[in-house]
Amino acid sequence: MLWPKIVLKPAPMSEEQLFDRAGIVAIVGRTNVGKSTLVNHLLEEKVSIVSDTVQTTRNVIRAILTEERGQLVFLDTPGVHKAEGDLGKNLNKAARSAIQGVDAILLVLDASSKPELEDDGWFRRITREEVPVVIALNKSDRNYDCSERYKAMWEEIKLDRESNKEVQWMNVSALQGTHMPDLLTSLFTLMPEGPALFPDDILTDYPRKLNIADVVREKFFHRLEQELPHALAIWVEEIHEGEKKWTVDISVMVERHSQKGIVIGEKGRLIKWVREQAEKELYEMYGVRFKLKLWVKVEKNWRKNFWILKKLGYA
Repeated sequence: MLWPKIVLKPAPMSEEQLFDRAGIVAIVGRTNVGKSTLVNHLLEEKVSIVSDTVQTTRNVIRAILTEERGQLVFLDTPGVHKAEGDLGKNLNKAARSAIQGVDAILLVLDASSKPELEDDGWFRRITREEVPVVIALNKSDRNYDCSERYKAMWEEIKLDRESNKEVQWMNVSALQGTHMPDLLTSLFTLMPEGPALFPDDILTDYPRKLNIADVVREKFFHRLEQELPHALAIWVEEIHEGEKKWTVDISVMVERHSQKGIVIGEKGRLIKWVREQAEKELYEMYGVRFKLKLWVKVEKNWRKNFWILKKLGYA
């Protein structure tokens, strides 16, 4: 598991709130189908980082939506992909195990591209699950629509596995917000009645250090695209919380000395841009000024080092 188990204790609620609906929804699917974009849109807040790079989401992130109908706790999971090395295998394992003990599963598919092997795998897995399943056909606003191919695949797999599992299909666009209210209504309907799992003023229980690291990593992803991201890791060493400004010491890990120059950029321009953009976003998140100190370090083959993966929360 990428995430330590947390015992969720119901938050104190008033009598009239006791019969609201509350539950946990695992958001799963292959990589780059728009799971994190969907979570951010449903909450109308940025909780998960977003990019077109595989392995952008590396931890299971709990995002909490509380409103008059009740509370939904979303588990935004890493995208399942063809794994190479320990990091990829651990991310896949975390995503698959996230559906254990939840109240509903939200499987997100990319309706603008044809089904892939990972989609087949998720279909086969959910035929065995007893909890309700909603399948969101994301990116349905694009010209190329493969929705019927996904539905045909689902029916073939049900027949093959002799399953009578029923699912709810929904066409959505996480980027445009299309049918997001309908999706929320469906998910609330599936939740059990009961008190909230978290106090109503909490948006996520994601640790501050991991959140800051994710924001910095996202900025590198936006500039580096496919050039380096899988060999890049961010670790927050220490946070010094001043009254008016927080100073954060951050290690930027790469696997080879030749990659240091790529991360730093010509005359330090890239790492400066990353620092400035991250400081701006963190200020908007926390309401306090940030000073980020980024130190680039070479950790040879860190993706195969169990202890580094464990420190980063990836093992």
